[in-house]
Amino acid sequence: MSLDQLDALLTPNRQASTIATEPADPAEADDMNRRDLLRLFSMTGALLALPAGETVLGDVDRLAATAHAGTVDTAGAAEFAQLNSHLWRVYALSPTKAQVLPLVRAQLGVLSDSLRRPQTPTIRQRLCELTADLFQLAGEIFFDGNRYTDAAHCYTLAATASKEAVASDLWACALTRHAFVAVYERRFADAAPMLDVAATIARRGDPSLSTRHWVAVVQAETFAGLGDFDSCQHALDTAAEVQRLRGQVHNGGWLRFDGSRLAEERGTCYVTLGRHDLAEAALVDALQGTLTARRKAGVLTDLAMIGVHRRDPDQVVTYADTVLTTARQTRSGVIAQKLRVLQPHLASLLNDQQIQRLDAEITKLVGNRAA
Repeated sequence: MSLDQLDALLTPNRQASTIATEPADPAEADDMNRRDLLRLFSMTGALLALPAGETVLGDVDRLAATAHAGTVDTAGAAEFAQLNSHLWRVYALSPTKAQVLPLVRAQLGVLSDSLRRPQTPTIRQRLCELTADLFQLAGEIFFDGNRYTDAAHCYTLAATASKEAVASDLWACALTRHAFVAVYERRFADAAPMLDVAATIARRGDPSLSTRHWVAVVQAETFAGLGDFDSCQHALDTAAEVQRLRGQVHNGGWLRFDGSRLAEERGTCYVTLGRHDLAEAALVDALQGTLTARRKAGVLTDLAMIGVHRRDPDQVVTYADTVLTTARQTRSGVIAQKLRVLQPHLASLLNDQQIQRLDAEITKLVGNRAA
């Protein structure tokens, strides 16, 4: 897919002709995209397992006939990279992340087909890197839709492709995203070993990038979940060292950590650890910055959790109602999961009518997403 083709998909007056192949039912379209990606998972996994130089094109005559047909040159690889970056920007700007999946699926198909063709070692390495990049984006989309198994599969392939590309920062980020699935499911003991590996690989990467600091942030959440305050604090301090870096410390795609979210990360960790006074100060500070819808919802949910701890129904409802509105508008599984985690803690306040209404609305939201 070229940038012109992507523009055609995104331009409203051309939309009717370009999305006709997608089913009218959004759920059916999601299933079709998922099936196509699962097919790509299998094929790409096999291609990455082949030694460099091998193909799956068939006999020698066919190979000779097509040897140059699918060859990617440096300019072509640069265009692929430009499109990948564009897709990450579209993802960031899309209120409903699942809308980006057909575009990602199409570009992964192009990259996978290029990997099937004979390429120079340098170009093959670059294609592996771009494939790892895009599988991380596919994983992000699945993660937002609460499809954690599919997200984990994407991150596994991203890690494999990153290793083939000898791209340490990309590899560390893929492992960190994979570990974060376990963190989000509150399986902290499962996440810790993978994060240790990610931290080791990140130390081999570009010291001017924020990779190792982002790994430290996710480690901090893991330590908080394990109830280890000292290790959590040390990891947060390590993450804060990103502020000493100069220049462009991230790429806006698979690596986006620049230190701007340190306050909210501290707040989340302190809420998990039950240090609510420390948490509230950090979270209020976080609200002063520019936050995406998902990030703001996370901060507000944490503030609602502090309201539960203080037995303050007004605080709980004020913050949680805003999160509910955002969840409905964005259809984000990440935001819905935040409310799902909050809901059991409302039990102690259910004698309040506002809390009863809030509990019912969360149940409705979560039930609709499960359906």
